[in-house]
Amino acid sequence: MGHATRMQRKKTFVDEKIATASVERGIFLINTGNGKGKSSAAFGLLARALGHGMTATVIQFVKSRSDTGEEAFFRQQPGVTWHVMGEGFTWETQDAARDAAAARAAWDMALQALADPAQDIVILDEFTYTLKYRWLEIDAVLAGFKARPPTQHLVVTGRGAPLALVAAADTVTDMTPLKHAFQSGVKAMPGVEW
Repeated sequence: MGHATRMQRKKTFVDEKIATASVERGIFLINTGNGKGKSSAAFGLLARALGHGMTATVIQFVKSRSDTGEEAFFRQQPGVTWHVMGEGFTWETQDAARDAAAARAAWDMALQALADPAQDIVILDEFTYTLKYRWLEIDAVLAGFKARPPTQHLVVTGRGAPLALVAAADTVTDMTPLKHAFQSGVKAMPGVEW
């Protein structure tokens, strides 16, 4: 079987799938796994959405830096609201009560964005840790996600997404590390890591 024949069969298959996809609604995406790129992928989606004139709220859980390239860029864009709500990585803070309080405050802000039909996309960056450390309850989180406006998209990032979260999502990507410069002693570089 030649290349043209294989590609025609593939085109027929893909065209049939496209023709049967008729539902229009907000998508719930998760970027998880131990590899690099979960937040970067979410912010790439944010750039795409802004290109379509959409509005977005970004809430960063855990992360406490306000000097990242993505924040500097997206804060200048119309239609983007950006909140850095974390206290820093847990191995740095070493204060479970403070981390839990910060997560609950960020979740309260997230609930406002999730209830706002003017927000086309809500990105909850590093959110999975709130469930891993039991700062938030999964049932309350899923209820908050389900109650969002029907056309609002939701992106959640972070390692170790729990199975209940994965089951509720529409699209889940597991970033698998193969190699990372840090393992060879290369420090985090601006523009690549932050």
